[in-house]
Amino acid sequence: MKSANAKIPNAYSADCPTRQILDRVGDKWAVLILILVRDEPMRFNALRRTIEGISQKMLSQVLKSLERDGLIRRRAIATVPVTVEYSITPLGTTLASAVDPLRDWAENNLKEVLNAQRRYDAQRKSIAA
Repeated sequence: MKSANAKIPNAYSADCPTRQILDRVGDKWAVLILILVRDEPMRFNALRRTIEGISQKMLSQVLKSLERDGLIRRRAIATVPVTVEYSITPLGTTLASAVDPLRDWAENNLKEVLNAQRRYDAQRKSIAA
């Protein structure tokens, strides 16, 4: 039973914690990591090599955030040096399943979006001239 003071989440409200979750969903690095580790656990350096353009610092930050949110699991393996691998949690699997269609949409509609951007930029340029 919910208390009388419990608020119903409203993502349109500035102080709603739902926005923190939406920030994670809107983070390109988080989405790419979730989709990658959904299929199999991956080590830090394998993630860094696979996701072109992500810095070591950014990858580390995003992995920590995803772990904090309960979306991925970090496992240290006692080797020399220590091996760390990341895998998806059941909660992370539900999010990866929800965002993978967005990645697919982006790949399938890239040409149309780029064409729209070129038309827009050309139109803005002619107005400014």
